[in-house]
Amino acid sequence: MIFELNTYDPNLVKPMREEAVAIGFRELYTPEEVNRELGKKGYTLVFVNSVCGCAAGKARPGLKLAVENARVNGYLPDNLVTVFAGMEKRAVEEARKYFTGFPPSSPQIALLKDGVLISLIQRKDIENSDEFRVSELIRSTLKEHVKRSNYGQ
Repeated sequence: MIFELNTYDPNLVKPMREEAVAIGFRELYTPEEVNRELGKKGYTLVFVNSVCGCAAGKARPGLKLAVENARVNGYLPDNLVTVFAGMEKRAVEEARKYFTGFPPSSPQIALLKDGVLISLIQRKDIENSDEFRVSELIRSTLKEHVKRSNYGQ
């Protein structure tokens, strides 16, 4: 068994994790879980969570607004997953392998289809925005790419 040293106290990040879980994200802790979930057919929204201020004040609130909107309007991805930067480092590293061509940042919000990156919102897109702008970035990506011909059935 491999043990990882966390950058942060697990009690500190617990409420930050719970914010993502409360809106429907499933936490991934291992590289194996990441590969299984990110490699699935369909659309997967991946949230690289973080303790930083822009994650707390912009990314998580924006994500909540966008997911609620997508749920109501029929373009919610098939799979909502999250990894936590500074905690499960191997899982985060594995998730970032799917974000080819982009430097690591946290937070990050990625949309994949059938395991292939379609869109990536980086920290630079988040930190100088507010939660409404972040929500709009996510919503426009989901609305453009996630098609639901059987919504409401």
